[in-house]
Amino acid sequence: MNALTKTNEKRVATESNQGVQGQATRRYLSPRVNITETKDGYFLEAEMPGVSKEGLEVSLEGNELTLVGRRNVHVEGAEVLYRESVGRDFRRVFALDPTIDTSRIEARMENGVLKLHLPKTEKVKPRRISVSA
Repeated sequence: MNALTKTNEKRVATESNQGVQGQATRRYLSPRVNITETKDGYFLEAEMPGVSKEGLEVSLEGNELTLVGRRNVHVEGAEVLYRESVGRDFRRVFALDPTIDTSRIEARMENGVLKLHLPKTEKVKPRRISVSA
């Protein structure tokens, strides 16, 4: 297990390499990710070149976020003469920190980069407390 941490050692997500029971073993590429934090939440960017919105699957089960990107590398009626890129799909699984409001996660795909906004729950966001006289 490989923990992804912030510079202040606050745990945002933990990568999980556990397989799903009952499924045939399939090899995937692990997309490179960048995680940044703001006062309102976290932003995760996963690089998945060749994956379109239609080939993307983002799922959440409990606190486990799974990213799967499927590439269509086959051209109908064409023969591959030369290939440098690997024809594998992408997959990465993260265990989300409880401070993330999973009901408000947003995702979009831009130029082969999956961009996720993982908002913090209201109770952990910094807030100003007014003082009465």
